[in-house]
Amino acid sequence: MDINEIQSAKQRFGIIGNSPLLNHAIHVAIQVASTEMTVLITGESGTGKESFSKIIHQLSARKHGQFIAINCGAIPEGTIDSELFGHEKGSFTGANDSRKGYFEVTDGGSIFLDEIGEMPLGTQARLLRVLENGEFIKVGSSKVLKTNVRVIAATNVNLIDAVEKGRFREDLYYRLNTVPIFVPPLRERGPDIELLFRKFATDFSEKNRVKPIKLADDAKELLYKYRFPGNIRQLKNLVEQVSLLEIEREVDKEHFAPYIPKEKNQSLAIFKDVNADPNFTERELLYKVLFDMKNDVMELKKLVFNFLQHDKYGTQIINENANLFSGVPNEQFNSQTFYNNDFNQNFNTKPILLEQATANNAVTINKIEDISHETEEDTLSIEHKEKELIVRALKKNNNKRKYAAQDLGISERTLYRKIKEYDLENN
Repeated sequence: MDINEIQSAKQRFGIIGNSPLLNHAIHVAIQVASTEMTVLITGESGTGKESFSKIIHQLSARKHGQFIAINCGAIPEGTIDSELFGHEKGSFTGANDSRKGYFEVTDGGSIFLDEIGEMPLGTQARLLRVLENGEFIKVGSSKVLKTNVRVIAATNVNLIDAVEKGRFREDLYYRLNTVPIFVPPLRERGPDIELLFRKFATDFSEKNRVKPIKLADDAKELLYKYRFPGNIRQLKNLVEQVSLLEIEREVDKEHFAPYIPKEKNQSLAIFKDVNADPNFTERELLYKVLFDMKNDVMELKKLVFNFLQHDKYGTQIINENANLFSGVPNEQFNSQTFYNNDFNQNFNTKPILLEQATANNAVTINKIEDISHETEEDTLSIEHKEKELIVRALKKNNNKRKYAAQDLGISERTLYRKIKEYDLENN
């Protein structure tokens, strides 16, 4: 890697920074410039991808030819074919004259197609023909035209994912990706952040004839910690805001902090690693999220289960909803097996003994006290107390069953069944 050549390119094209990732990207751009190879520049929005397209054009044999930069995402789908390849008079409503497209105008030069991932599939097929044969057809024409244009493409989306989802042609992706150049995000460029801050502060001061802004050491810490999702474009806007609004020319942490946007969705930090790994698909990400949710639900089950074990009506609730606690680890249970058929009907009455269970229709629930030895009078007494509690809860809540159930610590479904069982509907 020729450092002098890289420094010369930085000065010529106004690129600030000494990050190894940035230097490597510039080196690749210089190396590929002298060839006719198609280049795909990738990187987040605001990282300065267009500057690399200018390096490639200006250092190539086409430097005296025309250079046009096109944002594919900014052109409506209905007119992009006409913009790129031209159209004949009367080919569509409003086509009052014939028009040359960018590929015809830049014959002998270079065309920079930014946001290539936003290009419609039909236009992608036309572009592929240009790349393979140098041929294109105007909209509304049948005549094949020739062009000698070098295509430099750029995108801030993962084109491999777009191919898998059917939004981008696979053959076009491999045709464009002959030489890939990755422009690093600002947060991965280390000290370059401070260099760019000084550059933008100086530019603002010269333009507006004010003293340039400076950051105190504690304010620099905030600058380095922020991720800058908008990259260089966002940093420039931030510097201009601070330069305009701050009276003191040296800004400390206290005065600088309000200009740093609050980070959103802190809990989704996994996206940082996902973006860094191109092999991490959205499906794998979804699996990870669902797995984490499953763990959270299990922890919640444990918490509720432990709470219910010490609650007056907790055993009843556990028995009624045993299927909800089936996934709780064995150590949470001192388990006993009950008959599944009788379970749904009799879980609030005397428990069925272990000996009654069979292998085919048994379920595992929390062990409750075996009261099978109690007398019939004791059991009837319990039922009487239960009925009395229900009546009192209903009266207290003016027969509003929802709130009565909450007071009793049972579900509304259980309360409805108990009211029917004890014939309390007319009370």
